[in-house]
Amino acid sequence: MNMLFRTRFLLAAALGVAVPQALLAQTSPSAMPAAPPTTGTMPLSLQQAVDYAIKNKSSLLATRLGEATAAARVGEIKSAGLPQVNVAATLSDNFKLQKSLVDVGAFGGGTAPALTAADIAKAQSGQTATLSQVNVERVALPPQAIAFGLQYAGNSSVSVSQLLFDGSYLIGLKAAKVYTELAKKQTQQAEIDVAEQVSKAYYSTLVARSRLSLLARNVQRLDTVLYQTDKTFKAGFAEKLDVDRLRVQRNNLVVEQQKAQRLTELSVGLLKFQMGLPQSQNISLTDSLGAAVVDAGSLRRALGVASLNTGGGALGQAPVPTAPATPGADNTAAQNRLDQQNALSGGLGSQARGAINYNNRIEFSTLETQQALAGLDLRNRQAGAYPRLVLTGAYGFLGSSNQLGELFAFRGPDSRNSNGFPNQNWFGFGNVGLSLQVPVFDGFRRKYLVQQSRLQQQTIEKGFETLKQSIDLQDAQSRTTLINALDVLDNQKANLDLATDVARVTRIKFNAGVGSNLEVITAETDLRSAQTNYYSAIYDVLVAKVDRDKATGELYNQVKK
Repeated sequence: MNMLFRTRFLLAAALGVAVPQALLAQTSPSAMPAAPPTTGTMPLSLQQAVDYAIKNKSSLLATRLGEATAAARVGEIKSAGLPQVNVAATLSDNFKLQKSLVDVGAFGGGTAPALTAADIAKAQSGQTATLSQVNVERVALPPQAIAFGLQYAGNSSVSVSQLLFDGSYLIGLKAAKVYTELAKKQTQQAEIDVAEQVSKAYYSTLVARSRLSLLARNVQRLDTVLYQTDKTFKAGFAEKLDVDRLRVQRNNLVVEQQKAQRLTELSVGLLKFQMGLPQSQNISLTDSLGAAVVDAGSLRRALGVASLNTGGGALGQAPVPTAPATPGADNTAAQNRLDQQNALSGGLGSQARGAINYNNRIEFSTLETQQALAGLDLRNRQAGAYPRLVLTGAYGFLGSSNQLGELFAFRGPDSRNSNGFPNQNWFGFGNVGLSLQVPVFDGFRRKYLVQQSRLQQQTIEKGFETLKQSIDLQDAQSRTTLINALDVLDNQKANLDLATDVARVTRIKFNAGVGSNLEVITAETDLRSAQTNYYSAIYDVLVAKVDRDKATGELYNQVKK
């Protein structure tokens, strides 16, 4: 099976699955720099790679900007309850004053003091003259157009308003905290996705490098066999056909090694991309891949499948299956029902079923937050029927003049002209009041808004049921997949041991002159195939373990650390 180490490792790495640290031999943790070094090699453990990506991945930084935007939005909502202060100033050039019709005839007629010639004579002689009241006839005049105001006018004022009561605002304050929590959980989900991508790429690189190192050793071993066979041929004890076969085998192996080298470089580039590192930065992976095989037994014990009669057990290959206790018994239907139940429950026993903690899943927690927001939205729309009370106040000055320069003289009440008459041109004003708004009828708009909010709540409640079913299925699938992957790993490990032993014995027989060259080539081919399948099985176990952790919510807890 000429798969190299299966190209799908890198393709799967692009999708990203995070791998827990229990499967790795960790090195001592060290602090990660805020920015990558420009020179030298950066040592990276899996945890360091994930931490760096969470701090520096551009897509995650964009998500955090969304979280900051949500916080700013909350501040905007809260600001509505603080005092609102505004300063305004206007300057107008009334180049054409507006006129209004005034009934000036209404101001005429009636009694009025009259000055007669006798009164004038008395005044001229120094005597006191008392004006007498005379009746004045009212003259009928049509309404006259009169302009009020002067050409230039100014206005400067300060206004203050304070919200005293608004039901929607009070509920909005309660929703602010929930809204912030939702943004944080969305960021947490993004962090989990980044951790998955980085970890998958990290393991892909580990597998690629291990596979490349193994290919290099295979080339060296084949070179030794080729050298010995060539010497035997020159001594006349081997055929040229044996040498040619080994040369063909070596050429194929070298091409496979070159392809593995390029694929390894690609996996390293993918890891740098997932971390947000520049491609020019050199890295060194410090974690070990071998711990994954050692940990297979503990994984089986955690899954409750440490002693199986078929497939691999906790300590390696299980014995060959024995015959059924009742040969010939027709139990196909019963077995099918049992298999179906085990598949749907992930192979769990009856006492362990239904023990999933849904709250460990970030999706479930996010949906709960959305449900809380939907409830507050319903209350907010219902609160639209409450009155709204606002305290208002304003203070300012009005001024006017026929000349622009005179308008900026700012003459107050104590100002006098040359004749001693008041010539004030700016006048103050002020007011304080309460504004009460009572919604009476809005065309049933609020009724339909409330109806929409209730339907949204019901939709989220249905979403809980769907999510629980999905989590149950993911739990069953991940458990079954992990068990199967462990079985395959045990089987491939046994095959690798057998293929290694067969290749060793075949080389010994060939060197002793009792084996054929074709047997050596066949054994080497089988060995490389077993090695490839073994590394594929290791990778599949890692992926299945991550899927299991994600299904149970453990991956979320690891990222929170």
